[in-house]
Amino acid sequence: MNSKKHSVIFGFIFSLGILFSFNCSAQGDIINDVKEAIKTGSSKEIAKFFNQNVDVTLDGEMQSYSKTQAEFVMKDFFKNNPPTSFTIVHQGASKGGLPYAIGQYLSNDQTYRVWVRIKSSSNKYLIHEISFIKE
Repeated sequence: MNSKKHSVIFGFIFSLGILFSFNCSAQGDIINDVKEAIKTGSSKEIAKFFNQNVDVTLDGEMQSYSKTQAEFVMKDFFKNNPPTSFTIVHQGASKGGLPYAIGQYLSNDQTYRVWVRIKSSSNKYLIHEISFIKE
């Protein structure tokens, strides 16, 4: 292989590596930011990461809301179930590469399993679905 082809291939692989590491970093950043918003019970902070439409599941009842409506739903949830702790127990990506996180939310004597599914929208990672299921 001549050096010009070798340089082109190396440049391509290097560019893919940078793009992949940026993509993973962006996914990790949103999960950390969402974790902090949930941990503090801030509907305003979590709403910053909502897509224009969000599926919200609370105790098995799934509803689709606009970003603004979802913020009010989360505000009410956090008011009635203030966080005592929140931890991410698993995070990963679907076969299609979409990030997700599973967490445990504690409020007083209640424990909830939390699912957050994230999609890329306009080159930003945003919450597409969030669920709080009582354990």
